[in-house]
Amino acid sequence: MMVTLQSGAPDLLAVARQHATDAGRWPPVRFGPVDRWYAQIGTTDEYEVWLLTWLPGQGTDLHDHGGSAGAFVVAAGTLTEEIVAGGRLRPAELSTGDGRRFGPRHVHRVRNRTGRPAISVHVYRPALVRMTSYRLLDGELRVAEVAEAGVAW
Repeated sequence: MMVTLQSGAPDLLAVARQHATDAGRWPPVRFGPVDRWYAQIGTTDEYEVWLLTWLPGQGTDLHDHGGSAGAFVVAAGTLTEEIVAGGRLRPAELSTGDGRRFGPRHVHRVRNRTGRPAISVHVYRPALVRMTSYRLLDGELRVAEVAEAGVAW
């Protein structure tokens, strides 16, 4: 059963939670020693769902989702999400079962700062077509790189 918001759009956090708690339907999970491992585990006309793994120390750069809104849930372990607020990075720790919704202009980075592997489920609406990476310089975001679907992932 798909949960929808008052607007009629799918509740992306609810979709992420459904997939995060249904590990029996995941592909075999792997952990990449150099780069994070990821696999698309669902897609509809409205959204796509990705499974990501994180070894200790692995993380993303500051990035957006190219105009896509989304949500993610920590399926196992603990991750730290950092957002830019007041020109500084503000961390929030998310443990198994915790999740976040975000809008199409959300910029964040996610890291596994613990000594244990972590797994997360991410949902994007519409499907990702590009992601922009940023640097935080003197309290301001500066574009570092634009990555395109089908090329970078």
